[in-house]
Amino acid sequence: MTAETRAGTPRPVSPRSRSGFAFLLRWEWMLVLLIVLVTVGNTLLSPYFLQTANLMRASSDFMELGLMMLAMVFVIISNNIDLSVASTLGMTASFMGWLFNAGWNIWAAAGAALLLGTAAGAFNGLLISRLRLPSLVVTLGTFAFYRGLAYALLGDEAARGYPDAFNFLGQGRLFDFRLPFAVVLFAVLALLFGLVLHKSIFGRQVYAIGNNEDAARFAGVPAQRIKLLIFTASGFMAALAGLVLAARFGSTRPDIGTGLELDVITATVLGGISINGGRGTMPGAVLSLILIGLLRYGMSLLNMQGQVQSVVIGLLLIVSILLPNLTRAAAQHKGRLNAALLWKVAAVVVVGALFLAFFFWSRALIAA
Repeated sequence: MTAETRAGTPRPVSPRSRSGFAFLLRWEWMLVLLIVLVTVGNTLLSPYFLQTANLMRASSDFMELGLMMLAMVFVIISNNIDLSVASTLGMTASFMGWLFNAGWNIWAAAGAALLLGTAAGAFNGLLISRLRLPSLVVTLGTFAFYRGLAYALLGDEAARGYPDAFNFLGQGRLFDFRLPFAVVLFAVLALLFGLVLHKSIFGRQVYAIGNNEDAARFAGVPAQRIKLLIFTASGFMAALAGLVLAARFGSTRPDIGTGLELDVITATVLGGISINGGRGTMPGAVLSLILIGLLRYGMSLLNMQGQVQSVVIGLLLIVSILLPNLTRAAAQHKGRLNAALLWKVAAVVVVGALFLAFFFWSRALIAA
């Protein structure tokens, strides 16, 4: 081979350089960048954003969402969905309140509520795994059924007067900087769930089911048993979230947690968990929870209404679906532009522009 031929031959890209490029384009790094941008932007918009007391108080406001999200990560990676988590939360919290009003010890009532939530999740899992019914249909049915049971238990009444020892679950503070107990609880469970997902055979089997359930079953993966365990865990975590939320409010009404199921799914998908299953990480889900929490906290400081906050989070969710596709396409083409990649870039830019325009338009209305 001549020197000219060697000079004209494209230099091959080593696997190490390709993997390094793909690593930098991981969605987790995008979430870190978004968190930094949101933090800087909110700091410029509000002088109260970085106050430690405000941050500690705001962090406890979405820990119930985070607790349910930990199990939802497993559910969605397995290519399923659980729309009943908020209704399970409401049913178990109402059951605990009903037992407390009937004279039960609060901890016995809380334990019974956890058992009820676990049984509710197992019921979903049995219908999905044994009868092989679609998870969307099953959990849509139990979404209404479990919420109806909550109203049957408490009606229009509320359970209140919980002892301070129980309220510590949602209102307690630790250490000198007043770290909420709920944040510590979430951090410990997030570490545990993350280790199970990424460092255990069970976690690898969940990914295999999400990628191709039939192939996983032929390979010896007990798909039905794993799905039953996943939905049982989802029911337990929803019940635990119900206890924490009831403790934070200091009371329970049958409509407690209404609408949180969409927030849980949003946080999970925003974290890079593929809605088609088989892809995503627990760190990404935790980062998305932090991002949503900072966004809502910052918008609350600016007195933005809940409806406006929902629109902003919805636009962010659309971006979260577009950007991972964009980064995967860029990694596959090693950064080279083509027509499909340009269209995806344009879509991200348009949605991002809508996001910023709506945010500042809403803020201008409030300021006026």
